[in-house]
Amino acid sequence: MAQGARKHLACRELGLTLRTFERWIRDGEVKADGRPGAQRPAPSNRLSEPERAEMLRVVHEPRCAALPPTQIVPRLADAGQYLASESTVYRLLRQAGELTHRGRAKAPVPRAIPRQCASGPHELWSWDISDLPGPVSGRYRFLYLVLDVYSRKLVAHEGHTQESADCAVA
Repeated sequence: MAQGARKHLACRELGLTLRTFERWIRDGEVKADGRPGAQRPAPSNRLSEPERAEMLRVVHEPRCAALPPTQIVPRLADAGQYLASESTVYRLLRQAGELTHRGRAKAPVPRAIPRQCASGPHELWSWDISDLPGPVSGRYRFLYLVLDVYSRKLVAHEGHTQESADCAVA
C-alpha cells in the first residue's frame, strides 16, 4: 500500500476485510501480520539450543526420569535451579517425541465406550425412574417406565409412592 495499492484490493488479496485492517490501524496493532496462520517472529525469550539441551539432559537424569514436568520444575526450583516453566518442559518433551507416561503407575489404557444399537423394535429396552411432584409439598411419586430404544415407544410404566428396587423389578 505504501507504493500506491488500494487498501480494499490489498485486503482482499490477503484474505482480510477492510474493516479489520482499519481497526488494526486505529488501535495501533499493525505491527505484524494479524492473521491466524501468519508467520511470526521467534519470541525474544525463547530457549536457546544449549538451554533446550540442558533441560532435556536434566529431564533424562535418574532423579527426574519417572517424574512429570509438574513435579520436575518445582523440585528444581526448591534446589535453586530454574530452567524453564512446566508448559515449556511439556513442549520440549512433545517436540522430542518423549511425552509419554512417566511414573511407576501403569499408563491409562483407552477403552472403547460400550455402545448399544438396536436395528429393530423390541431388541433393546431402556428404563428410567422419574420423580414427580405429589399432592403435598416435599412428597413425590415415582414413575417407573420402560422404553423401546428403536421405536422410542413406551413398553411399560408404573407409578409408586416410594423408590425401591422391589418396585423396579416388578
